[in-house]
Amino acid sequence: MKVLMINGSPRVGGNTSIALNEMVKVFEEEGVEAEVVQIGNKDVRGCIACGSCFEKGKCVFDDIVNELAPKFEEADGLVVSSPVYYASANATLIACLDRLFYSTHFDKTMKVGASVVCARRGGLSSTFDELNKYFTICGMPIASSQYWNSIHGREKGQADQDAEGLQTMRVLARNMTFLMKSIALGKEKFGLPQKEEWQPTHFIR
Repeated sequence: MKVLMINGSPRVGGNTSIALNEMVKVFEEEGVEAEVVQIGNKDVRGCIACGSCFEKGKCVFDDIVNELAPKFEEADGLVVSSPVYYASANATLIACLDRLFYSTHFDKTMKVGASVVCARRGGLSSTFDELNKYFTICGMPIASSQYWNSIHGREKGQADQDAEGLQTMRVLARNMTFLMKSIALGKEKFGLPQKEEWQPTHFIR
């Protein structure tokens, strides 16, 4: 089992890292290989909808997105995490995810997704919902915890004081591990759900 964990925070070792590290401890205990990649401090531009990825098989902008693509394809699960900026995720993370999901054309069905958000106070739920939309558009089940996957802290290291937030991260990692292993067994016995040919319907014909 492998999990790719994308840290959208620009702060190395910050509160978002504390949340992810709490999950990593559980993954290691459960025998799951976890790789954390911090992209919030990278220079990542947004998608320009050029469509080149359909011809080249990768994004036209050759940066961290193309480095993440094979890791994502190989992984059984994906965790995306972000601090909250104006009740939304870090713009660098959104640019990365837009391009990562759009430019990778492998089947993501039944890869398990989880989002993790961190804030001083508010905007957690809206950011959590925003990030989960990447999973639900491509057949990825979402792992849940005992509460919405959030942790609190403003200054570096303060998330260590959020006992409930840390527990939420541990429960999330255990639930995600169970879900990934259960899906692996299901795929082995039953295969993936039958695919239908996509029937796109546009509002202007």
